[in-house]
Amino acid sequence: MATWQCVKQCGACCQLDPTERPDLDTYLEPDELALYLSMVGDDGWCIHYDAQSRECSIYEDRPRFCRVQADVFEDLFGVTPDELNDFAIECCHEHIEGIYGDRSLEMLRFNHAIGI
Repeated sequence: MATWQCVKQCGACCQLDPTERPDLDTYLEPDELALYLSMVGDDGWCIHYDAQSRECSIYEDRPRFCRVQADVFEDLFGVTPDELNDFAIECCHEHIEGIYGDRSLEMLRFNHAIGI
């Protein structure tokens, strides 16, 4: 069975373009939505994403909505803890494919890391 994990130097989830996520206001509280929107750079990427290192510059202090944790996903998306693994894998596949492609190095690295 595949087990979700974050793959370093991917950054697919750091593409925050709100036009790609039109339902933000259905799961983010107004203050979180304002924070989210303040983090979107002109190019649609998070202003805290370092394109050179391909890592988050505020990883330890990143907002709640950037964390793949059971309590966060249950609160924001109604995903129960036992559904989190499959849901997170599906989300990563969708984001990685949309940004880098389904045959990209990022997708290969992710699939290898999760045991696919």
